[in-house]
Amino acid sequence: HWRKFLMKAIVVSKAGGPEVLTYTDVPKPTIKSGWSLVKVMGFGINRSEIFTREGKSPSVQFPRILGIEAVGMIAESSDPEQLPVGQKVISIMGEMGRAFDGSYAEYVLLPNEQIYPVESTLSWANLAAIPETFYTAFGIFKSLQITKSDHVLVRAATSGVGIAVMKLIKGYAASISVTGTTRSANKSDQLLAAGFDDV
Repeated sequence: HWRKFLMKAIVVSKAGGPEVLTYTDVPKPTIKSGWSLVKVMGFGINRSEIFTREGKSPSVQFPRILGIEAVGMIAESSDPEQLPVGQKVISIMGEMGRAFDGSYAEYVLLPNEQIYPVESTLSWANLAAIPETFYTAFGIFKSLQITKSDHVLVRAATSGVGIAVMKLIKGYAASISVTGTTRSANKSDQLLAAGFDDV
């Protein structure tokens, strides 16, 4: 029964390459005022986490559990009215995985203002592909202030954010012509299949 106080996590004990990632048992976080515990059901992997692991995020102290985004369910709540136990949620950034432990774990303790309830029929894997990627893409989409007569060029279109930008534009107006760029000509067919009009 002592196992209920532990969880599995991927811990970085010092800066370095992939070899510093250790899958191990760690104490399960306990909730505190203004924070709730999320059972992690999935997360995206981001380039910034590689930089953090390599020691290129000067404010990060090791050991640290990385992970700047997560999808999951509320396991324990300090605000059961807004975040009831069992509620499906997403969370992104806000120093998760940097100033405090992140989502590379069975559970993550998060500030309530950083937890967003969602209703979705997507699988956990598909839902986990959305938070950071589409949040970034949505910021790009909003800043473009595009009209339905525009033609849009997406550089680095083979990236997750590049594809997400195209999907948001096409969702806004399918008539908008969206061209994607890639350094690899052999990825052109993949981009066309994803929905780009030209490469």
